[in-house]
Amino acid sequence: MISGMKILFLHGWRSVPGGVKPTYLVEHGCSVMNPKLDDEDFEAAVQTAQREFDLNRPDCVVGSSRGGAVAMNLDSRDTPLVLLCPAWKNWGTVKRLKPNSAILHSRQDEVIPFEDSEDLLVRSKLPLELLIEVGYEHRLADESSLAAMLWSCQQLVSKSSLSDDFLEVQTKQWNHHGENMQGESSYICDACGEEIVIPLDLTEGSSQKYVEDCPVCCRANIIHVSIEEDGDAQVWAEPEQDHD
Repeated sequence: MISGMKILFLHGWRSVPGGVKPTYLVEHGCSVMNPKLDDEDFEAAVQTAQREFDLNRPDCVVGSSRGGAVAMNLDSRDTPLVLLCPAWKNWGTVKRLKPNSAILHSRQDEVIPFEDSEDLLVRSKLPLELLIEVGYEHRLADESSLAAMLWSCQQLVSKSSLSDDFLEVQTKQWNHHGENMQGESSYICDACGEEIVIPLDLTEGSSQKYVEDCPVCCRANIIHVSIEEDGDAQVWAEPEQDHD
């Protein structure tokens, strides 16, 4: 861990400061600037982010979805960028990525196609190794995606190369979580960030989706359960009314 790493976190469209991802960074020792960005005026959002950048000089900029497009349109000089499912085709004029960057994206993203991130690297003449495939939906709020986000920031800030090492670590993490998958698993509540343990009913099929209120904050989450052929389960949640 890089002690006191300063991160400018730029949220997605119709999201709000203080979500799961910036909270995760704070909980892991980062100093996070997380300004409210204008949802309707993209240029105003970029200006807000630029003021925050110029004032605080962060070590790394993290942009989620539309916030990824905002990050690309900043004058961030040589500061690394970590983009989460960046919506660069939807907003902004910058269509190329600078070298000291990383992209995290789920191939199952239902909002921004995974191929958009591949296209961005091709346009930028950057290696596809800068694209880390992680997560199970657009929000990337599961534990492995959050760990990948933090790891990418650490690697870029320390000027270490992105490599396949993370994939090995990620696999071990999933194997560890999978040890008890037959009986229960957990998800992260989008509203309060708490980890909620839930029982698994494998008789309900290999692909499950249902709504459950968080027992901590009472906000509704859509729970997704995917049962693999080997019996392991993967569980993630999204808000009933997605605002990311």
